[in-house]
Amino acid sequence: MDKIFIKDLQVYGYHGVNKEEKKMGQRFLISLELYIDLRVPGKSDNLNETVNYAELCEKVESKFIEEKFDLIEAAAESIAEFILISFSLISGVKVNIKKPWAPIGKPIDFAGVEITRFWHVAYVGIGSNMGNREENILSAIEKIGINAGKETSITKVSNIYETSPVGFSDQGDFLNCAIQIKTLLSPEELLVELLNIEEELKRKRTIKWGPRTIDLDVLLFDEEILSTEKLIVPHPRMHERLFVLQPLCDLAPYKLHPILMKRIIDLKESLVITEDDDVKLYKEYERK
Repeated sequence: MDKIFIKDLQVYGYHGVNKEEKKMGQRFLISLELYIDLRVPGKSDNLNETVNYAELCEKVESKFIEEKFDLIEAAAESIAEFILISFSLISGVKVNIKKPWAPIGKPIDFAGVEITRFWHVAYVGIGSNMGNREENILSAIEKIGINAGKETSITKVSNIYETSPVGFSDQGDFLNCAIQIKTLLSPEELLVELLNIEEELKRKRTIKWGPRTIDLDVLLFDEEILSTEKLIVPHPRMHERLFVLQPLCDLAPYKLHPILMKRIIDLKESLVITEDDDVKLYKEYERK
């Protein structure tokens, strides 16, 4: 990936645990590595197709002095998020903040932190078989786009499919779809947002695989493979479920499953379809 470098931008800021640091301030040095495709501006020689260094530095300085943090870790996180949200051409950023006058009572050149942050692409499965199923799904999509703020945006939405229940058959048919999102959240942070939305939409966990107003599952997150007490990615049963693979094929049929190393469309076509796997188009999704 191509990069743009900004080295040791000097900014007078008011960050620190000590009261004097927030009152008197001190000099900070900010260095940036911007991950960006420079092929187009390299060919066109057009400033509008890249990042204006002067504009970037001015905005970063304004953001840096906008709020007073105890920790430069928090200041770095704020700057990284600001850059990625404000400059659409930048896919990732490394932020290095040095504090030359750190009050630690020892002779040092500086104290500092360095973080690297990228936009992520994730896929979320959505299902409902209680109440107004379509309204539940549309409400969930809206809340995902709003609740996570500017840190998350919905980039694609699949068609909505009506599907037979799996695991616990004594319940109504589901409506299912999937969405593709662009997010700055970690997988764990995204899960928290989805669980909060399920709670807002009155999700009750009483019967395993039972009826629910809404079900939100992280299916894929970049090419990551995760297994924690609360979250497994890729979703451990997605490759066995037509009601997951069909919506995913609307969004990214040629994306590779990071464990099985097979394309989504190939996983779908390799399924042995039975009467219990009834999945039919319910509605073509149209974005407003």
